[in-house]
Amino acid sequence: MTDDSDDYHTGSAAPQATERNLERALGTQVRLIRRRQDLSVAELAAAAGISNGMLSKIENGGISPSLSTLQSISAALQVPLSSLFAAFEERQDSSHVRADQGLVIERRGTKVGHVYQLLGHVLRGDVVVEPYLITLNEGARAYTGFRHAGIEFLYILEGEILYRHGAETYHLKPGDSFLFDSGALHGPEDMPVLPARYLSIIVYPRAAD
Repeated sequence: MTDDSDDYHTGSAAPQATERNLERALGTQVRLIRRRQDLSVAELAAAAGISNGMLSKIENGGISPSLSTLQSISAALQVPLSSLFAAFEERQDSSHVRADQGLVIERRGTKVGHVYQLLGHVLRGDVVVEPYLITLNEGARAYTGFRHAGIEFLYILEGEILYRHGAETYHLKPGDSFLFDSGALHGPEDMPVLPARYLSIIVYPRAAD
């Protein structure tokens, strides 16, 4: 049996994440510092004792410069050598929440007996993802007035819910899932079997700073 592990994919249609290229990151940082100091390619190359062509290739990530070359460039820019690697530093957020330790928060549905536990969050990226565990106990009331930007995904864990979305109502049972545009009015219209628990994952664009 051959090992085709390099060909394995998640099945998602999302584009593959590209690894951060060290040469490209170095080049980006050199160009950034050079421009901040209002230096031309020719001026920096002359100060570092390298050719214009080599500096251009470095800035474009086309070659892997030697340590001595990087030291010459950092000396010419009058910055620490480590500052040239700043663009290569990368943070990848993650969030781990242990069982029954989700943060209980108040949302609009709290007033009608809906209990929300936030199961994680990330601080970076172009989108916000809010995963909740929602519990509807005895005494919880129907509410179909939820409306917000983005999309929402529900996965029913326990109980049964008649869930309203726009003009349609869906009977959701354990194991059922429901993905919808959350810009339309939505929410539990009736709860024939309580208690009910379900995952709600809300995704929407992150607001510009």
